Amino acid sequence: MTQYMLSVVGNVDDAVPTDDEMQEMFATVGRFNDTLQEAGKWVFAGGLAPITTATVVDATGERPTVTDGPFSEAKEFLGGFWIIEAADLDDALDWAKQGSAACGAAVEVRPFDAASQ
Repeated sequence: MTQYMLSVVGNVDDAVPTDDEMQEMFATVGRFNDTLQEAGKWVFAGGLAPITTATVVDATGERPTVTDGPFSEAKEFLGGFWIIEAADLDDALDWAKQGSAACGAAVEVRPFDAASQ
């Protein structure tokens, strides 16, 4: 089995969900998480705090720098993720479809680099 990262992609132009919509999304994602676990696909998952809470550390120069805010001013951002075990890309895509429906957002699918595992 290969591990895949299913990334929930947000957009700064998206409407902010209401509290009721957020609670429904949390419940739907919770049920999806339960299904992943029951199927033996779950490795771990997490939602991320808003992009405005990001801090960037860059130690590639002579002196490390720490900057408040996201790395780039892109419109898209990572809102959360699942790490799953899947037999192949088609299996991972099937799970991503369910995850996308559960969280109400697009989901990017990427395998982990086999050389790094």
